[in-house]
Amino acid sequence: MTLFDSMRTVSIYSAITVTLLIWYGAASNPFRIGGLFLKEMVLNRKYMLHFVALMLILFCNKLELQIESTMTVTYDYAAFFHSIEGNFVKNLQDAFHNKYLTTFLGFMYVIVFQALLIASIAIYTFQSKDRRMFYAVCYAVMIIYLVAIPFYLFLPVNEVWAYDPTVQFLMVTDHVFPNFESQYRALSGIDNCFPSLHTAISVTLSILAVRSGNKRWAWFCCTSAAIIIFSIFYLGIHWLIDMCGGVLLGVLASTIAMRLSSAQFSLRRSQRTLKRSNINYVREDAK
Repeated sequence: MTLFDSMRTVSIYSAITVTLLIWYGAASNPFRIGGLFLKEMVLNRKYMLHFVALMLILFCNKLELQIESTMTVTYDYAAFFHSIEGNFVKNLQDAFHNKYLTTFLGFMYVIVFQALLIASIAIYTFQSKDRRMFYAVCYAVMIIYLVAIPFYLFLPVNEVWAYDPTVQFLMVTDHVFPNFESQYRALSGIDNCFPSLHTAISVTLSILAVRSGNKRWAWFCCTSAAIIIFSIFYLGIHWLIDMCGGVLLGVLASTIAMRLSSAQFSLRRSQRTLKRSNINYVREDAK
């Protein structure tokens, strides 16, 4: 049996997984939270603008692929990466190779990774009245892409399996996603390795989940991040250096995002306090 036979299957699995994760992370009806999201998009201009900005930055990744296709890039730093870390990915893949593990990690890499981001947006919209964590997610993902895209354009690094013939690309096995290259590859360039977006975003979502105070969601995000990071090696996709760059970028992005979000919240609170003080002053003066 094939796990993913088309992008339609990916979409169905994603929708189901997002619904379950929202229910688990928010401990509430996911459809109610979906309604709240739509309400915020209509009534909260600031919320809507942040979400649109997030979608635009994700679109930039596709734009980067289009720009890259017009560039005459003939160099590839995969050989340099291999000279540093050797056969790390091959040895890990050989040590753990198992049909059922391949299926599970393929699901984590394709479905759970993107579901974590969508569910985080929904959960933080529901659990935080000031939307501070929602804004932090938006800022963090935007920072990650803004930093990563120049590397993808000017520091091309082919995926491990594409450079090293001894490493298998396990994603395209018959029981996982045999049409991955023709149907999913358009979302991610084969030489867009450093830094690893799967690592950076997973680490970011884990840190933000811990900072949110939602213990059950923090536990799930941290566990999922560890599994997803393992999957990028096991499936034969990323180099160890890619992961290190992704971890560093994830920590940096989440730290800056929390500061931006908190500073914005503090500024609004100061403005409200100043406004109340002015009102009280006017009342006292009137007396």
